[in-house]
Amino acid sequence: MAGLALSVACTSGESQEVKNYWPQAGVTYEIFVQSFNDSDGDGIGDLNGVTEKLDYVKELGANAIWFMPIMPSPSYHKYDVTDYRAIHPDYGTMEDFKNLLAEAHKRDIKIVIDLIINHSGSGHPWFEEARKGRDNPYRDYYVWAQKDTIEASINKKVITLDSDNIRQWHDPGVGEDFYYGFFIGGMPDLNYDNPKLREEIYSIGKFWLEEIGVDGFRLDAAKHIFPDDRPLDNHAFWKEFRSKMEAIKPDVYLVGEVYDKKEIVAPFLPGLPALFNFDFHYTLLEALNTEDGMLLAKKQKEILDFYQGITPNFIDATISSNHDQPRLLNELGSDPDRYKQASAILMTMPGAPYLYYGEEIGMLGLKPDENIREPFLWTTKDKDTGRTSWIDPVYTTDATVTPLEIQKKDPNSYFNHYKNLIALRNSNPALAIGNLELPIEEYPKTVMAYSRTTENQQIFVIHNLGAEEVLVNVPEEFDVKLFALGTSAHAEGKVKLGKNSSIVLSK
Repeated sequence: MAGLALSVACTSGESQEVKNYWPQAGVTYEIFVQSFNDSDGDGIGDLNGVTEKLDYVKELGANAIWFMPIMPSPSYHKYDVTDYRAIHPDYGTMEDFKNLLAEAHKRDIKIVIDLIINHSGSGHPWFEEARKGRDNPYRDYYVWAQKDTIEASINKKVITLDSDNIRQWHDPGVGEDFYYGFFIGGMPDLNYDNPKLREEIYSIGKFWLEEIGVDGFRLDAAKHIFPDDRPLDNHAFWKEFRSKMEAIKPDVYLVGEVYDKKEIVAPFLPGLPALFNFDFHYTLLEALNTEDGMLLAKKQKEILDFYQGITPNFIDATISSNHDQPRLLNELGSDPDRYKQASAILMTMPGAPYLYYGEEIGMLGLKPDENIREPFLWTTKDKDTGRTSWIDPVYTTDATVTPLEIQKKDPNSYFNHYKNLIALRNSNPALAIGNLELPIEEYPKTVMAYSRTTENQQIFVIHNLGAEEVLVNVPEEFDVKLFALGTSAHAEGKVKLGKNSSIVLSK
C-alpha cells in the first residue's frame, strides 16, 4: 500500500525501558463496539468480540480503551440511555463485560466507559414517569417549563460547536409543559438542581467503579450539565462529582468533553482533571492543510501554559480524530504522506493521545456520523468472520482500505507506522511526559520544531509540513536519530527534510 519509509531506533539507558505513562501521557484507544468485532455472527460487534482482540490492542501499544456507550438504548449510537446499570443486549451481558474487564487488566489495559449523565434517553423509566404529570415524584428529575413562559424561545436556533439542534424545548404530548433537551427531544436533560437526582447519579458512578470495577469515565457533554449561562454551577458540579468518585476510587480517571476554546475549557479542570483538547485537532488539520509549520506548536504551548495557570495537575487529552469528526485521512485530502505525519505529530507532542479505532489502518468516513463509525476491516471480506455488517459501509471498503491482516505484513503500512510511533513514545520518557519548548531560531514557514525535555532526556523534533524540501539547522548536540519519516538527511547540525517528512533526535 502507499506509504513512506520509516525507521525507528532507541537510545541506551532510560529510553529503552518501556513504561506505562497512562493516564498522564499514555495512549487510549477509542472503540465503538457495534463496529469493532463480531464474535457471534449476528452482524453487530459485541463485548466478547472486543475480548478476542485485546491482544491486538496490546500489540498496537495502547494503555487503555475508551468504550463509546455500552448501556441499553434504542439508537445505534446509544447516547440515549434507558438503563444506567446494564449492558445493551446486542453487546452481550454484564458477565461478558466483567470478563472483558478482567482480561484487559491481565494485560495492563485500563477500561474507561462513556457515562452519559447530561441527559437520559426519553425511554428511561425516570422520564416515562416524569411525563405523567407535575405531581409525579420523578418530575423534578428533568427540566420543565410552561409553554406560555417559553413561547419566544421554543423555536430559537442555538448553534454550538457540539450541537446544531434547532430546538431545545420539546413537547412531551401531554399537558402544557415542555421539557428541556439540549441535543434532541429523545435526550431530555437531567435536572442537577435536584439533590435527589445528583445522588442517583453518584450511585450509578459507584456501581460501575465499585461493583463492576471500571477504571474511569468519559463524561459526555460535560459543558451542558447546567445551561451555558451558568458556568460556575457547571464547574461546581464537576468538583463535587470528582470528590464523590474519588471517595469510591481514589485513582479514578475522569475525562470530560467540553467542546470549546481554552478559556471556556480550562475552568473545568479542577473537577475534570482530564479534558479533550479539541483545539489540538482543528489546529493540526489547519497546520497540515495550509503548510503552516509552527501554528500547532505555538497553539499547544499557549494552551498548556494557560491550563498551568488554572491548576498544575491536569491531563491534556489530545486527539487527531474521534467519532464525531470526519475520518482523519479524509480531512487531509486522502494524502498518505500528510496522514502519516499527522500521527507523528500527535505522538511526539505533549499530552495523553487518543486513537480512534481504525485510524491505524487508514479507515475513511464522512458525515453523517454512521459513516465515520463503519466496520473495522480485520482481513479480506471473504475470510473476515469478525467484520460487522450492521451497516453497509460507504467509505471503508476492501476497495478503499487495506485490511489489518495485510497491513501487518507491510513494514510501511499505516498500522506499523502507528505501532512504531506508540512504541517510540512509550520508550522515551521525554516524548511521553517531557516539557514542550519552542526554539528561538526562525525556521522556514513549513517547518514545525520543538523540544521535549525531562530531567534525564532531551529530544528535538522537526517536521516539514510542506511539499518542498527544506534544509534547517539543529543544535549539534542532538546527534542520535530516534525516528525518521519520509526522506531526511542529518549531519553536522543540519537536517534536510523532504515533503511531509519528520525526524526525532536525541542527545
